[in-house]
Amino acid sequence: MKHRFLTDNLIMLSITMAAGPIAERNQDATIYVGGLDDKVSESLLWELFVQGGPVVNVHMPKDRVTQMHQGYGFVEFLSEEDADYAIKIMNMIKLYGKPIRVNKASAHQKNLDVGANIFIGNLDPEVDEKLLYDTFSAFGVILQTPKIMRDPETGNSKGFAFINFASFEASDAAMDAMNGQYLCNRPISVSYAFKKDSKGERHGSAAERLLAAQNPLSTSDRPHQLFADAPVPMMTMPMGQMMPPPPPLMAPVPPTQAFSKKEE
Repeated sequence: MKHRFLTDNLIMLSITMAAGPIAERNQDATIYVGGLDDKVSESLLWELFVQGGPVVNVHMPKDRVTQMHQGYGFVEFLSEEDADYAIKIMNMIKLYGKPIRVNKASAHQKNLDVGANIFIGNLDPEVDEKLLYDTFSAFGVILQTPKIMRDPETGNSKGFAFINFASFEASDAAMDAMNGQYLCNRPISVSYAFKKDSKGERHGSAAERLLAAQNPLSTSDRPHQLFADAPVPMMTMPMGQMMPPPPPLMAPVPPTQAFSKKEE
């Protein structure tokens, strides 16, 4: 039964990898995995995260020149509950000696969105989602993966992007610090984005700020996101030790040799 489970998942993986990233990914069931070693592959991510629940898709964006992954990837699960469970058991485990970061790709944006949405223009073609995430997450919690607008045929950047913060304090700080700053050889412009289906009205209005102040997010509501100045639990998996047990009705997966040895 175990071998059949693994075989079925490997078949699903080969099909998904061949088809490339899914255009309409279920963001609520998708996690962001960062801090990955060069030796980590999509098949290894699949084997690791299937311990959290049924995996639908694994995607690791690759450099167009070297065809090497860029240190992060996305794992889509069958359900949002599986994604939440994977975050709890996988965040900060060590893979090839490096602690990995596991966050929600979309942290209930429809419920947490306060309107702190910014527009970033004049982007260099080399700027990708990871660079934007790493740069702007220094100012506060980002609710979902930064959205770079791309040509649907070539995948090339159109030169602008959107970032959705969890608070106006974060978006204000990002605008004050980053507007006019150089990012990959170009000075970027940072401003509040226009609202959808509105006649030239931008986010960041007094009404939005008042609503956000009346409904502050509790710590438990925020995305699972790490900050450099915040203490985080470090967990190292000894060689041969299994992860915490997966949810019921799931067959266990043998531990991968990629886990680091226990720290001395």
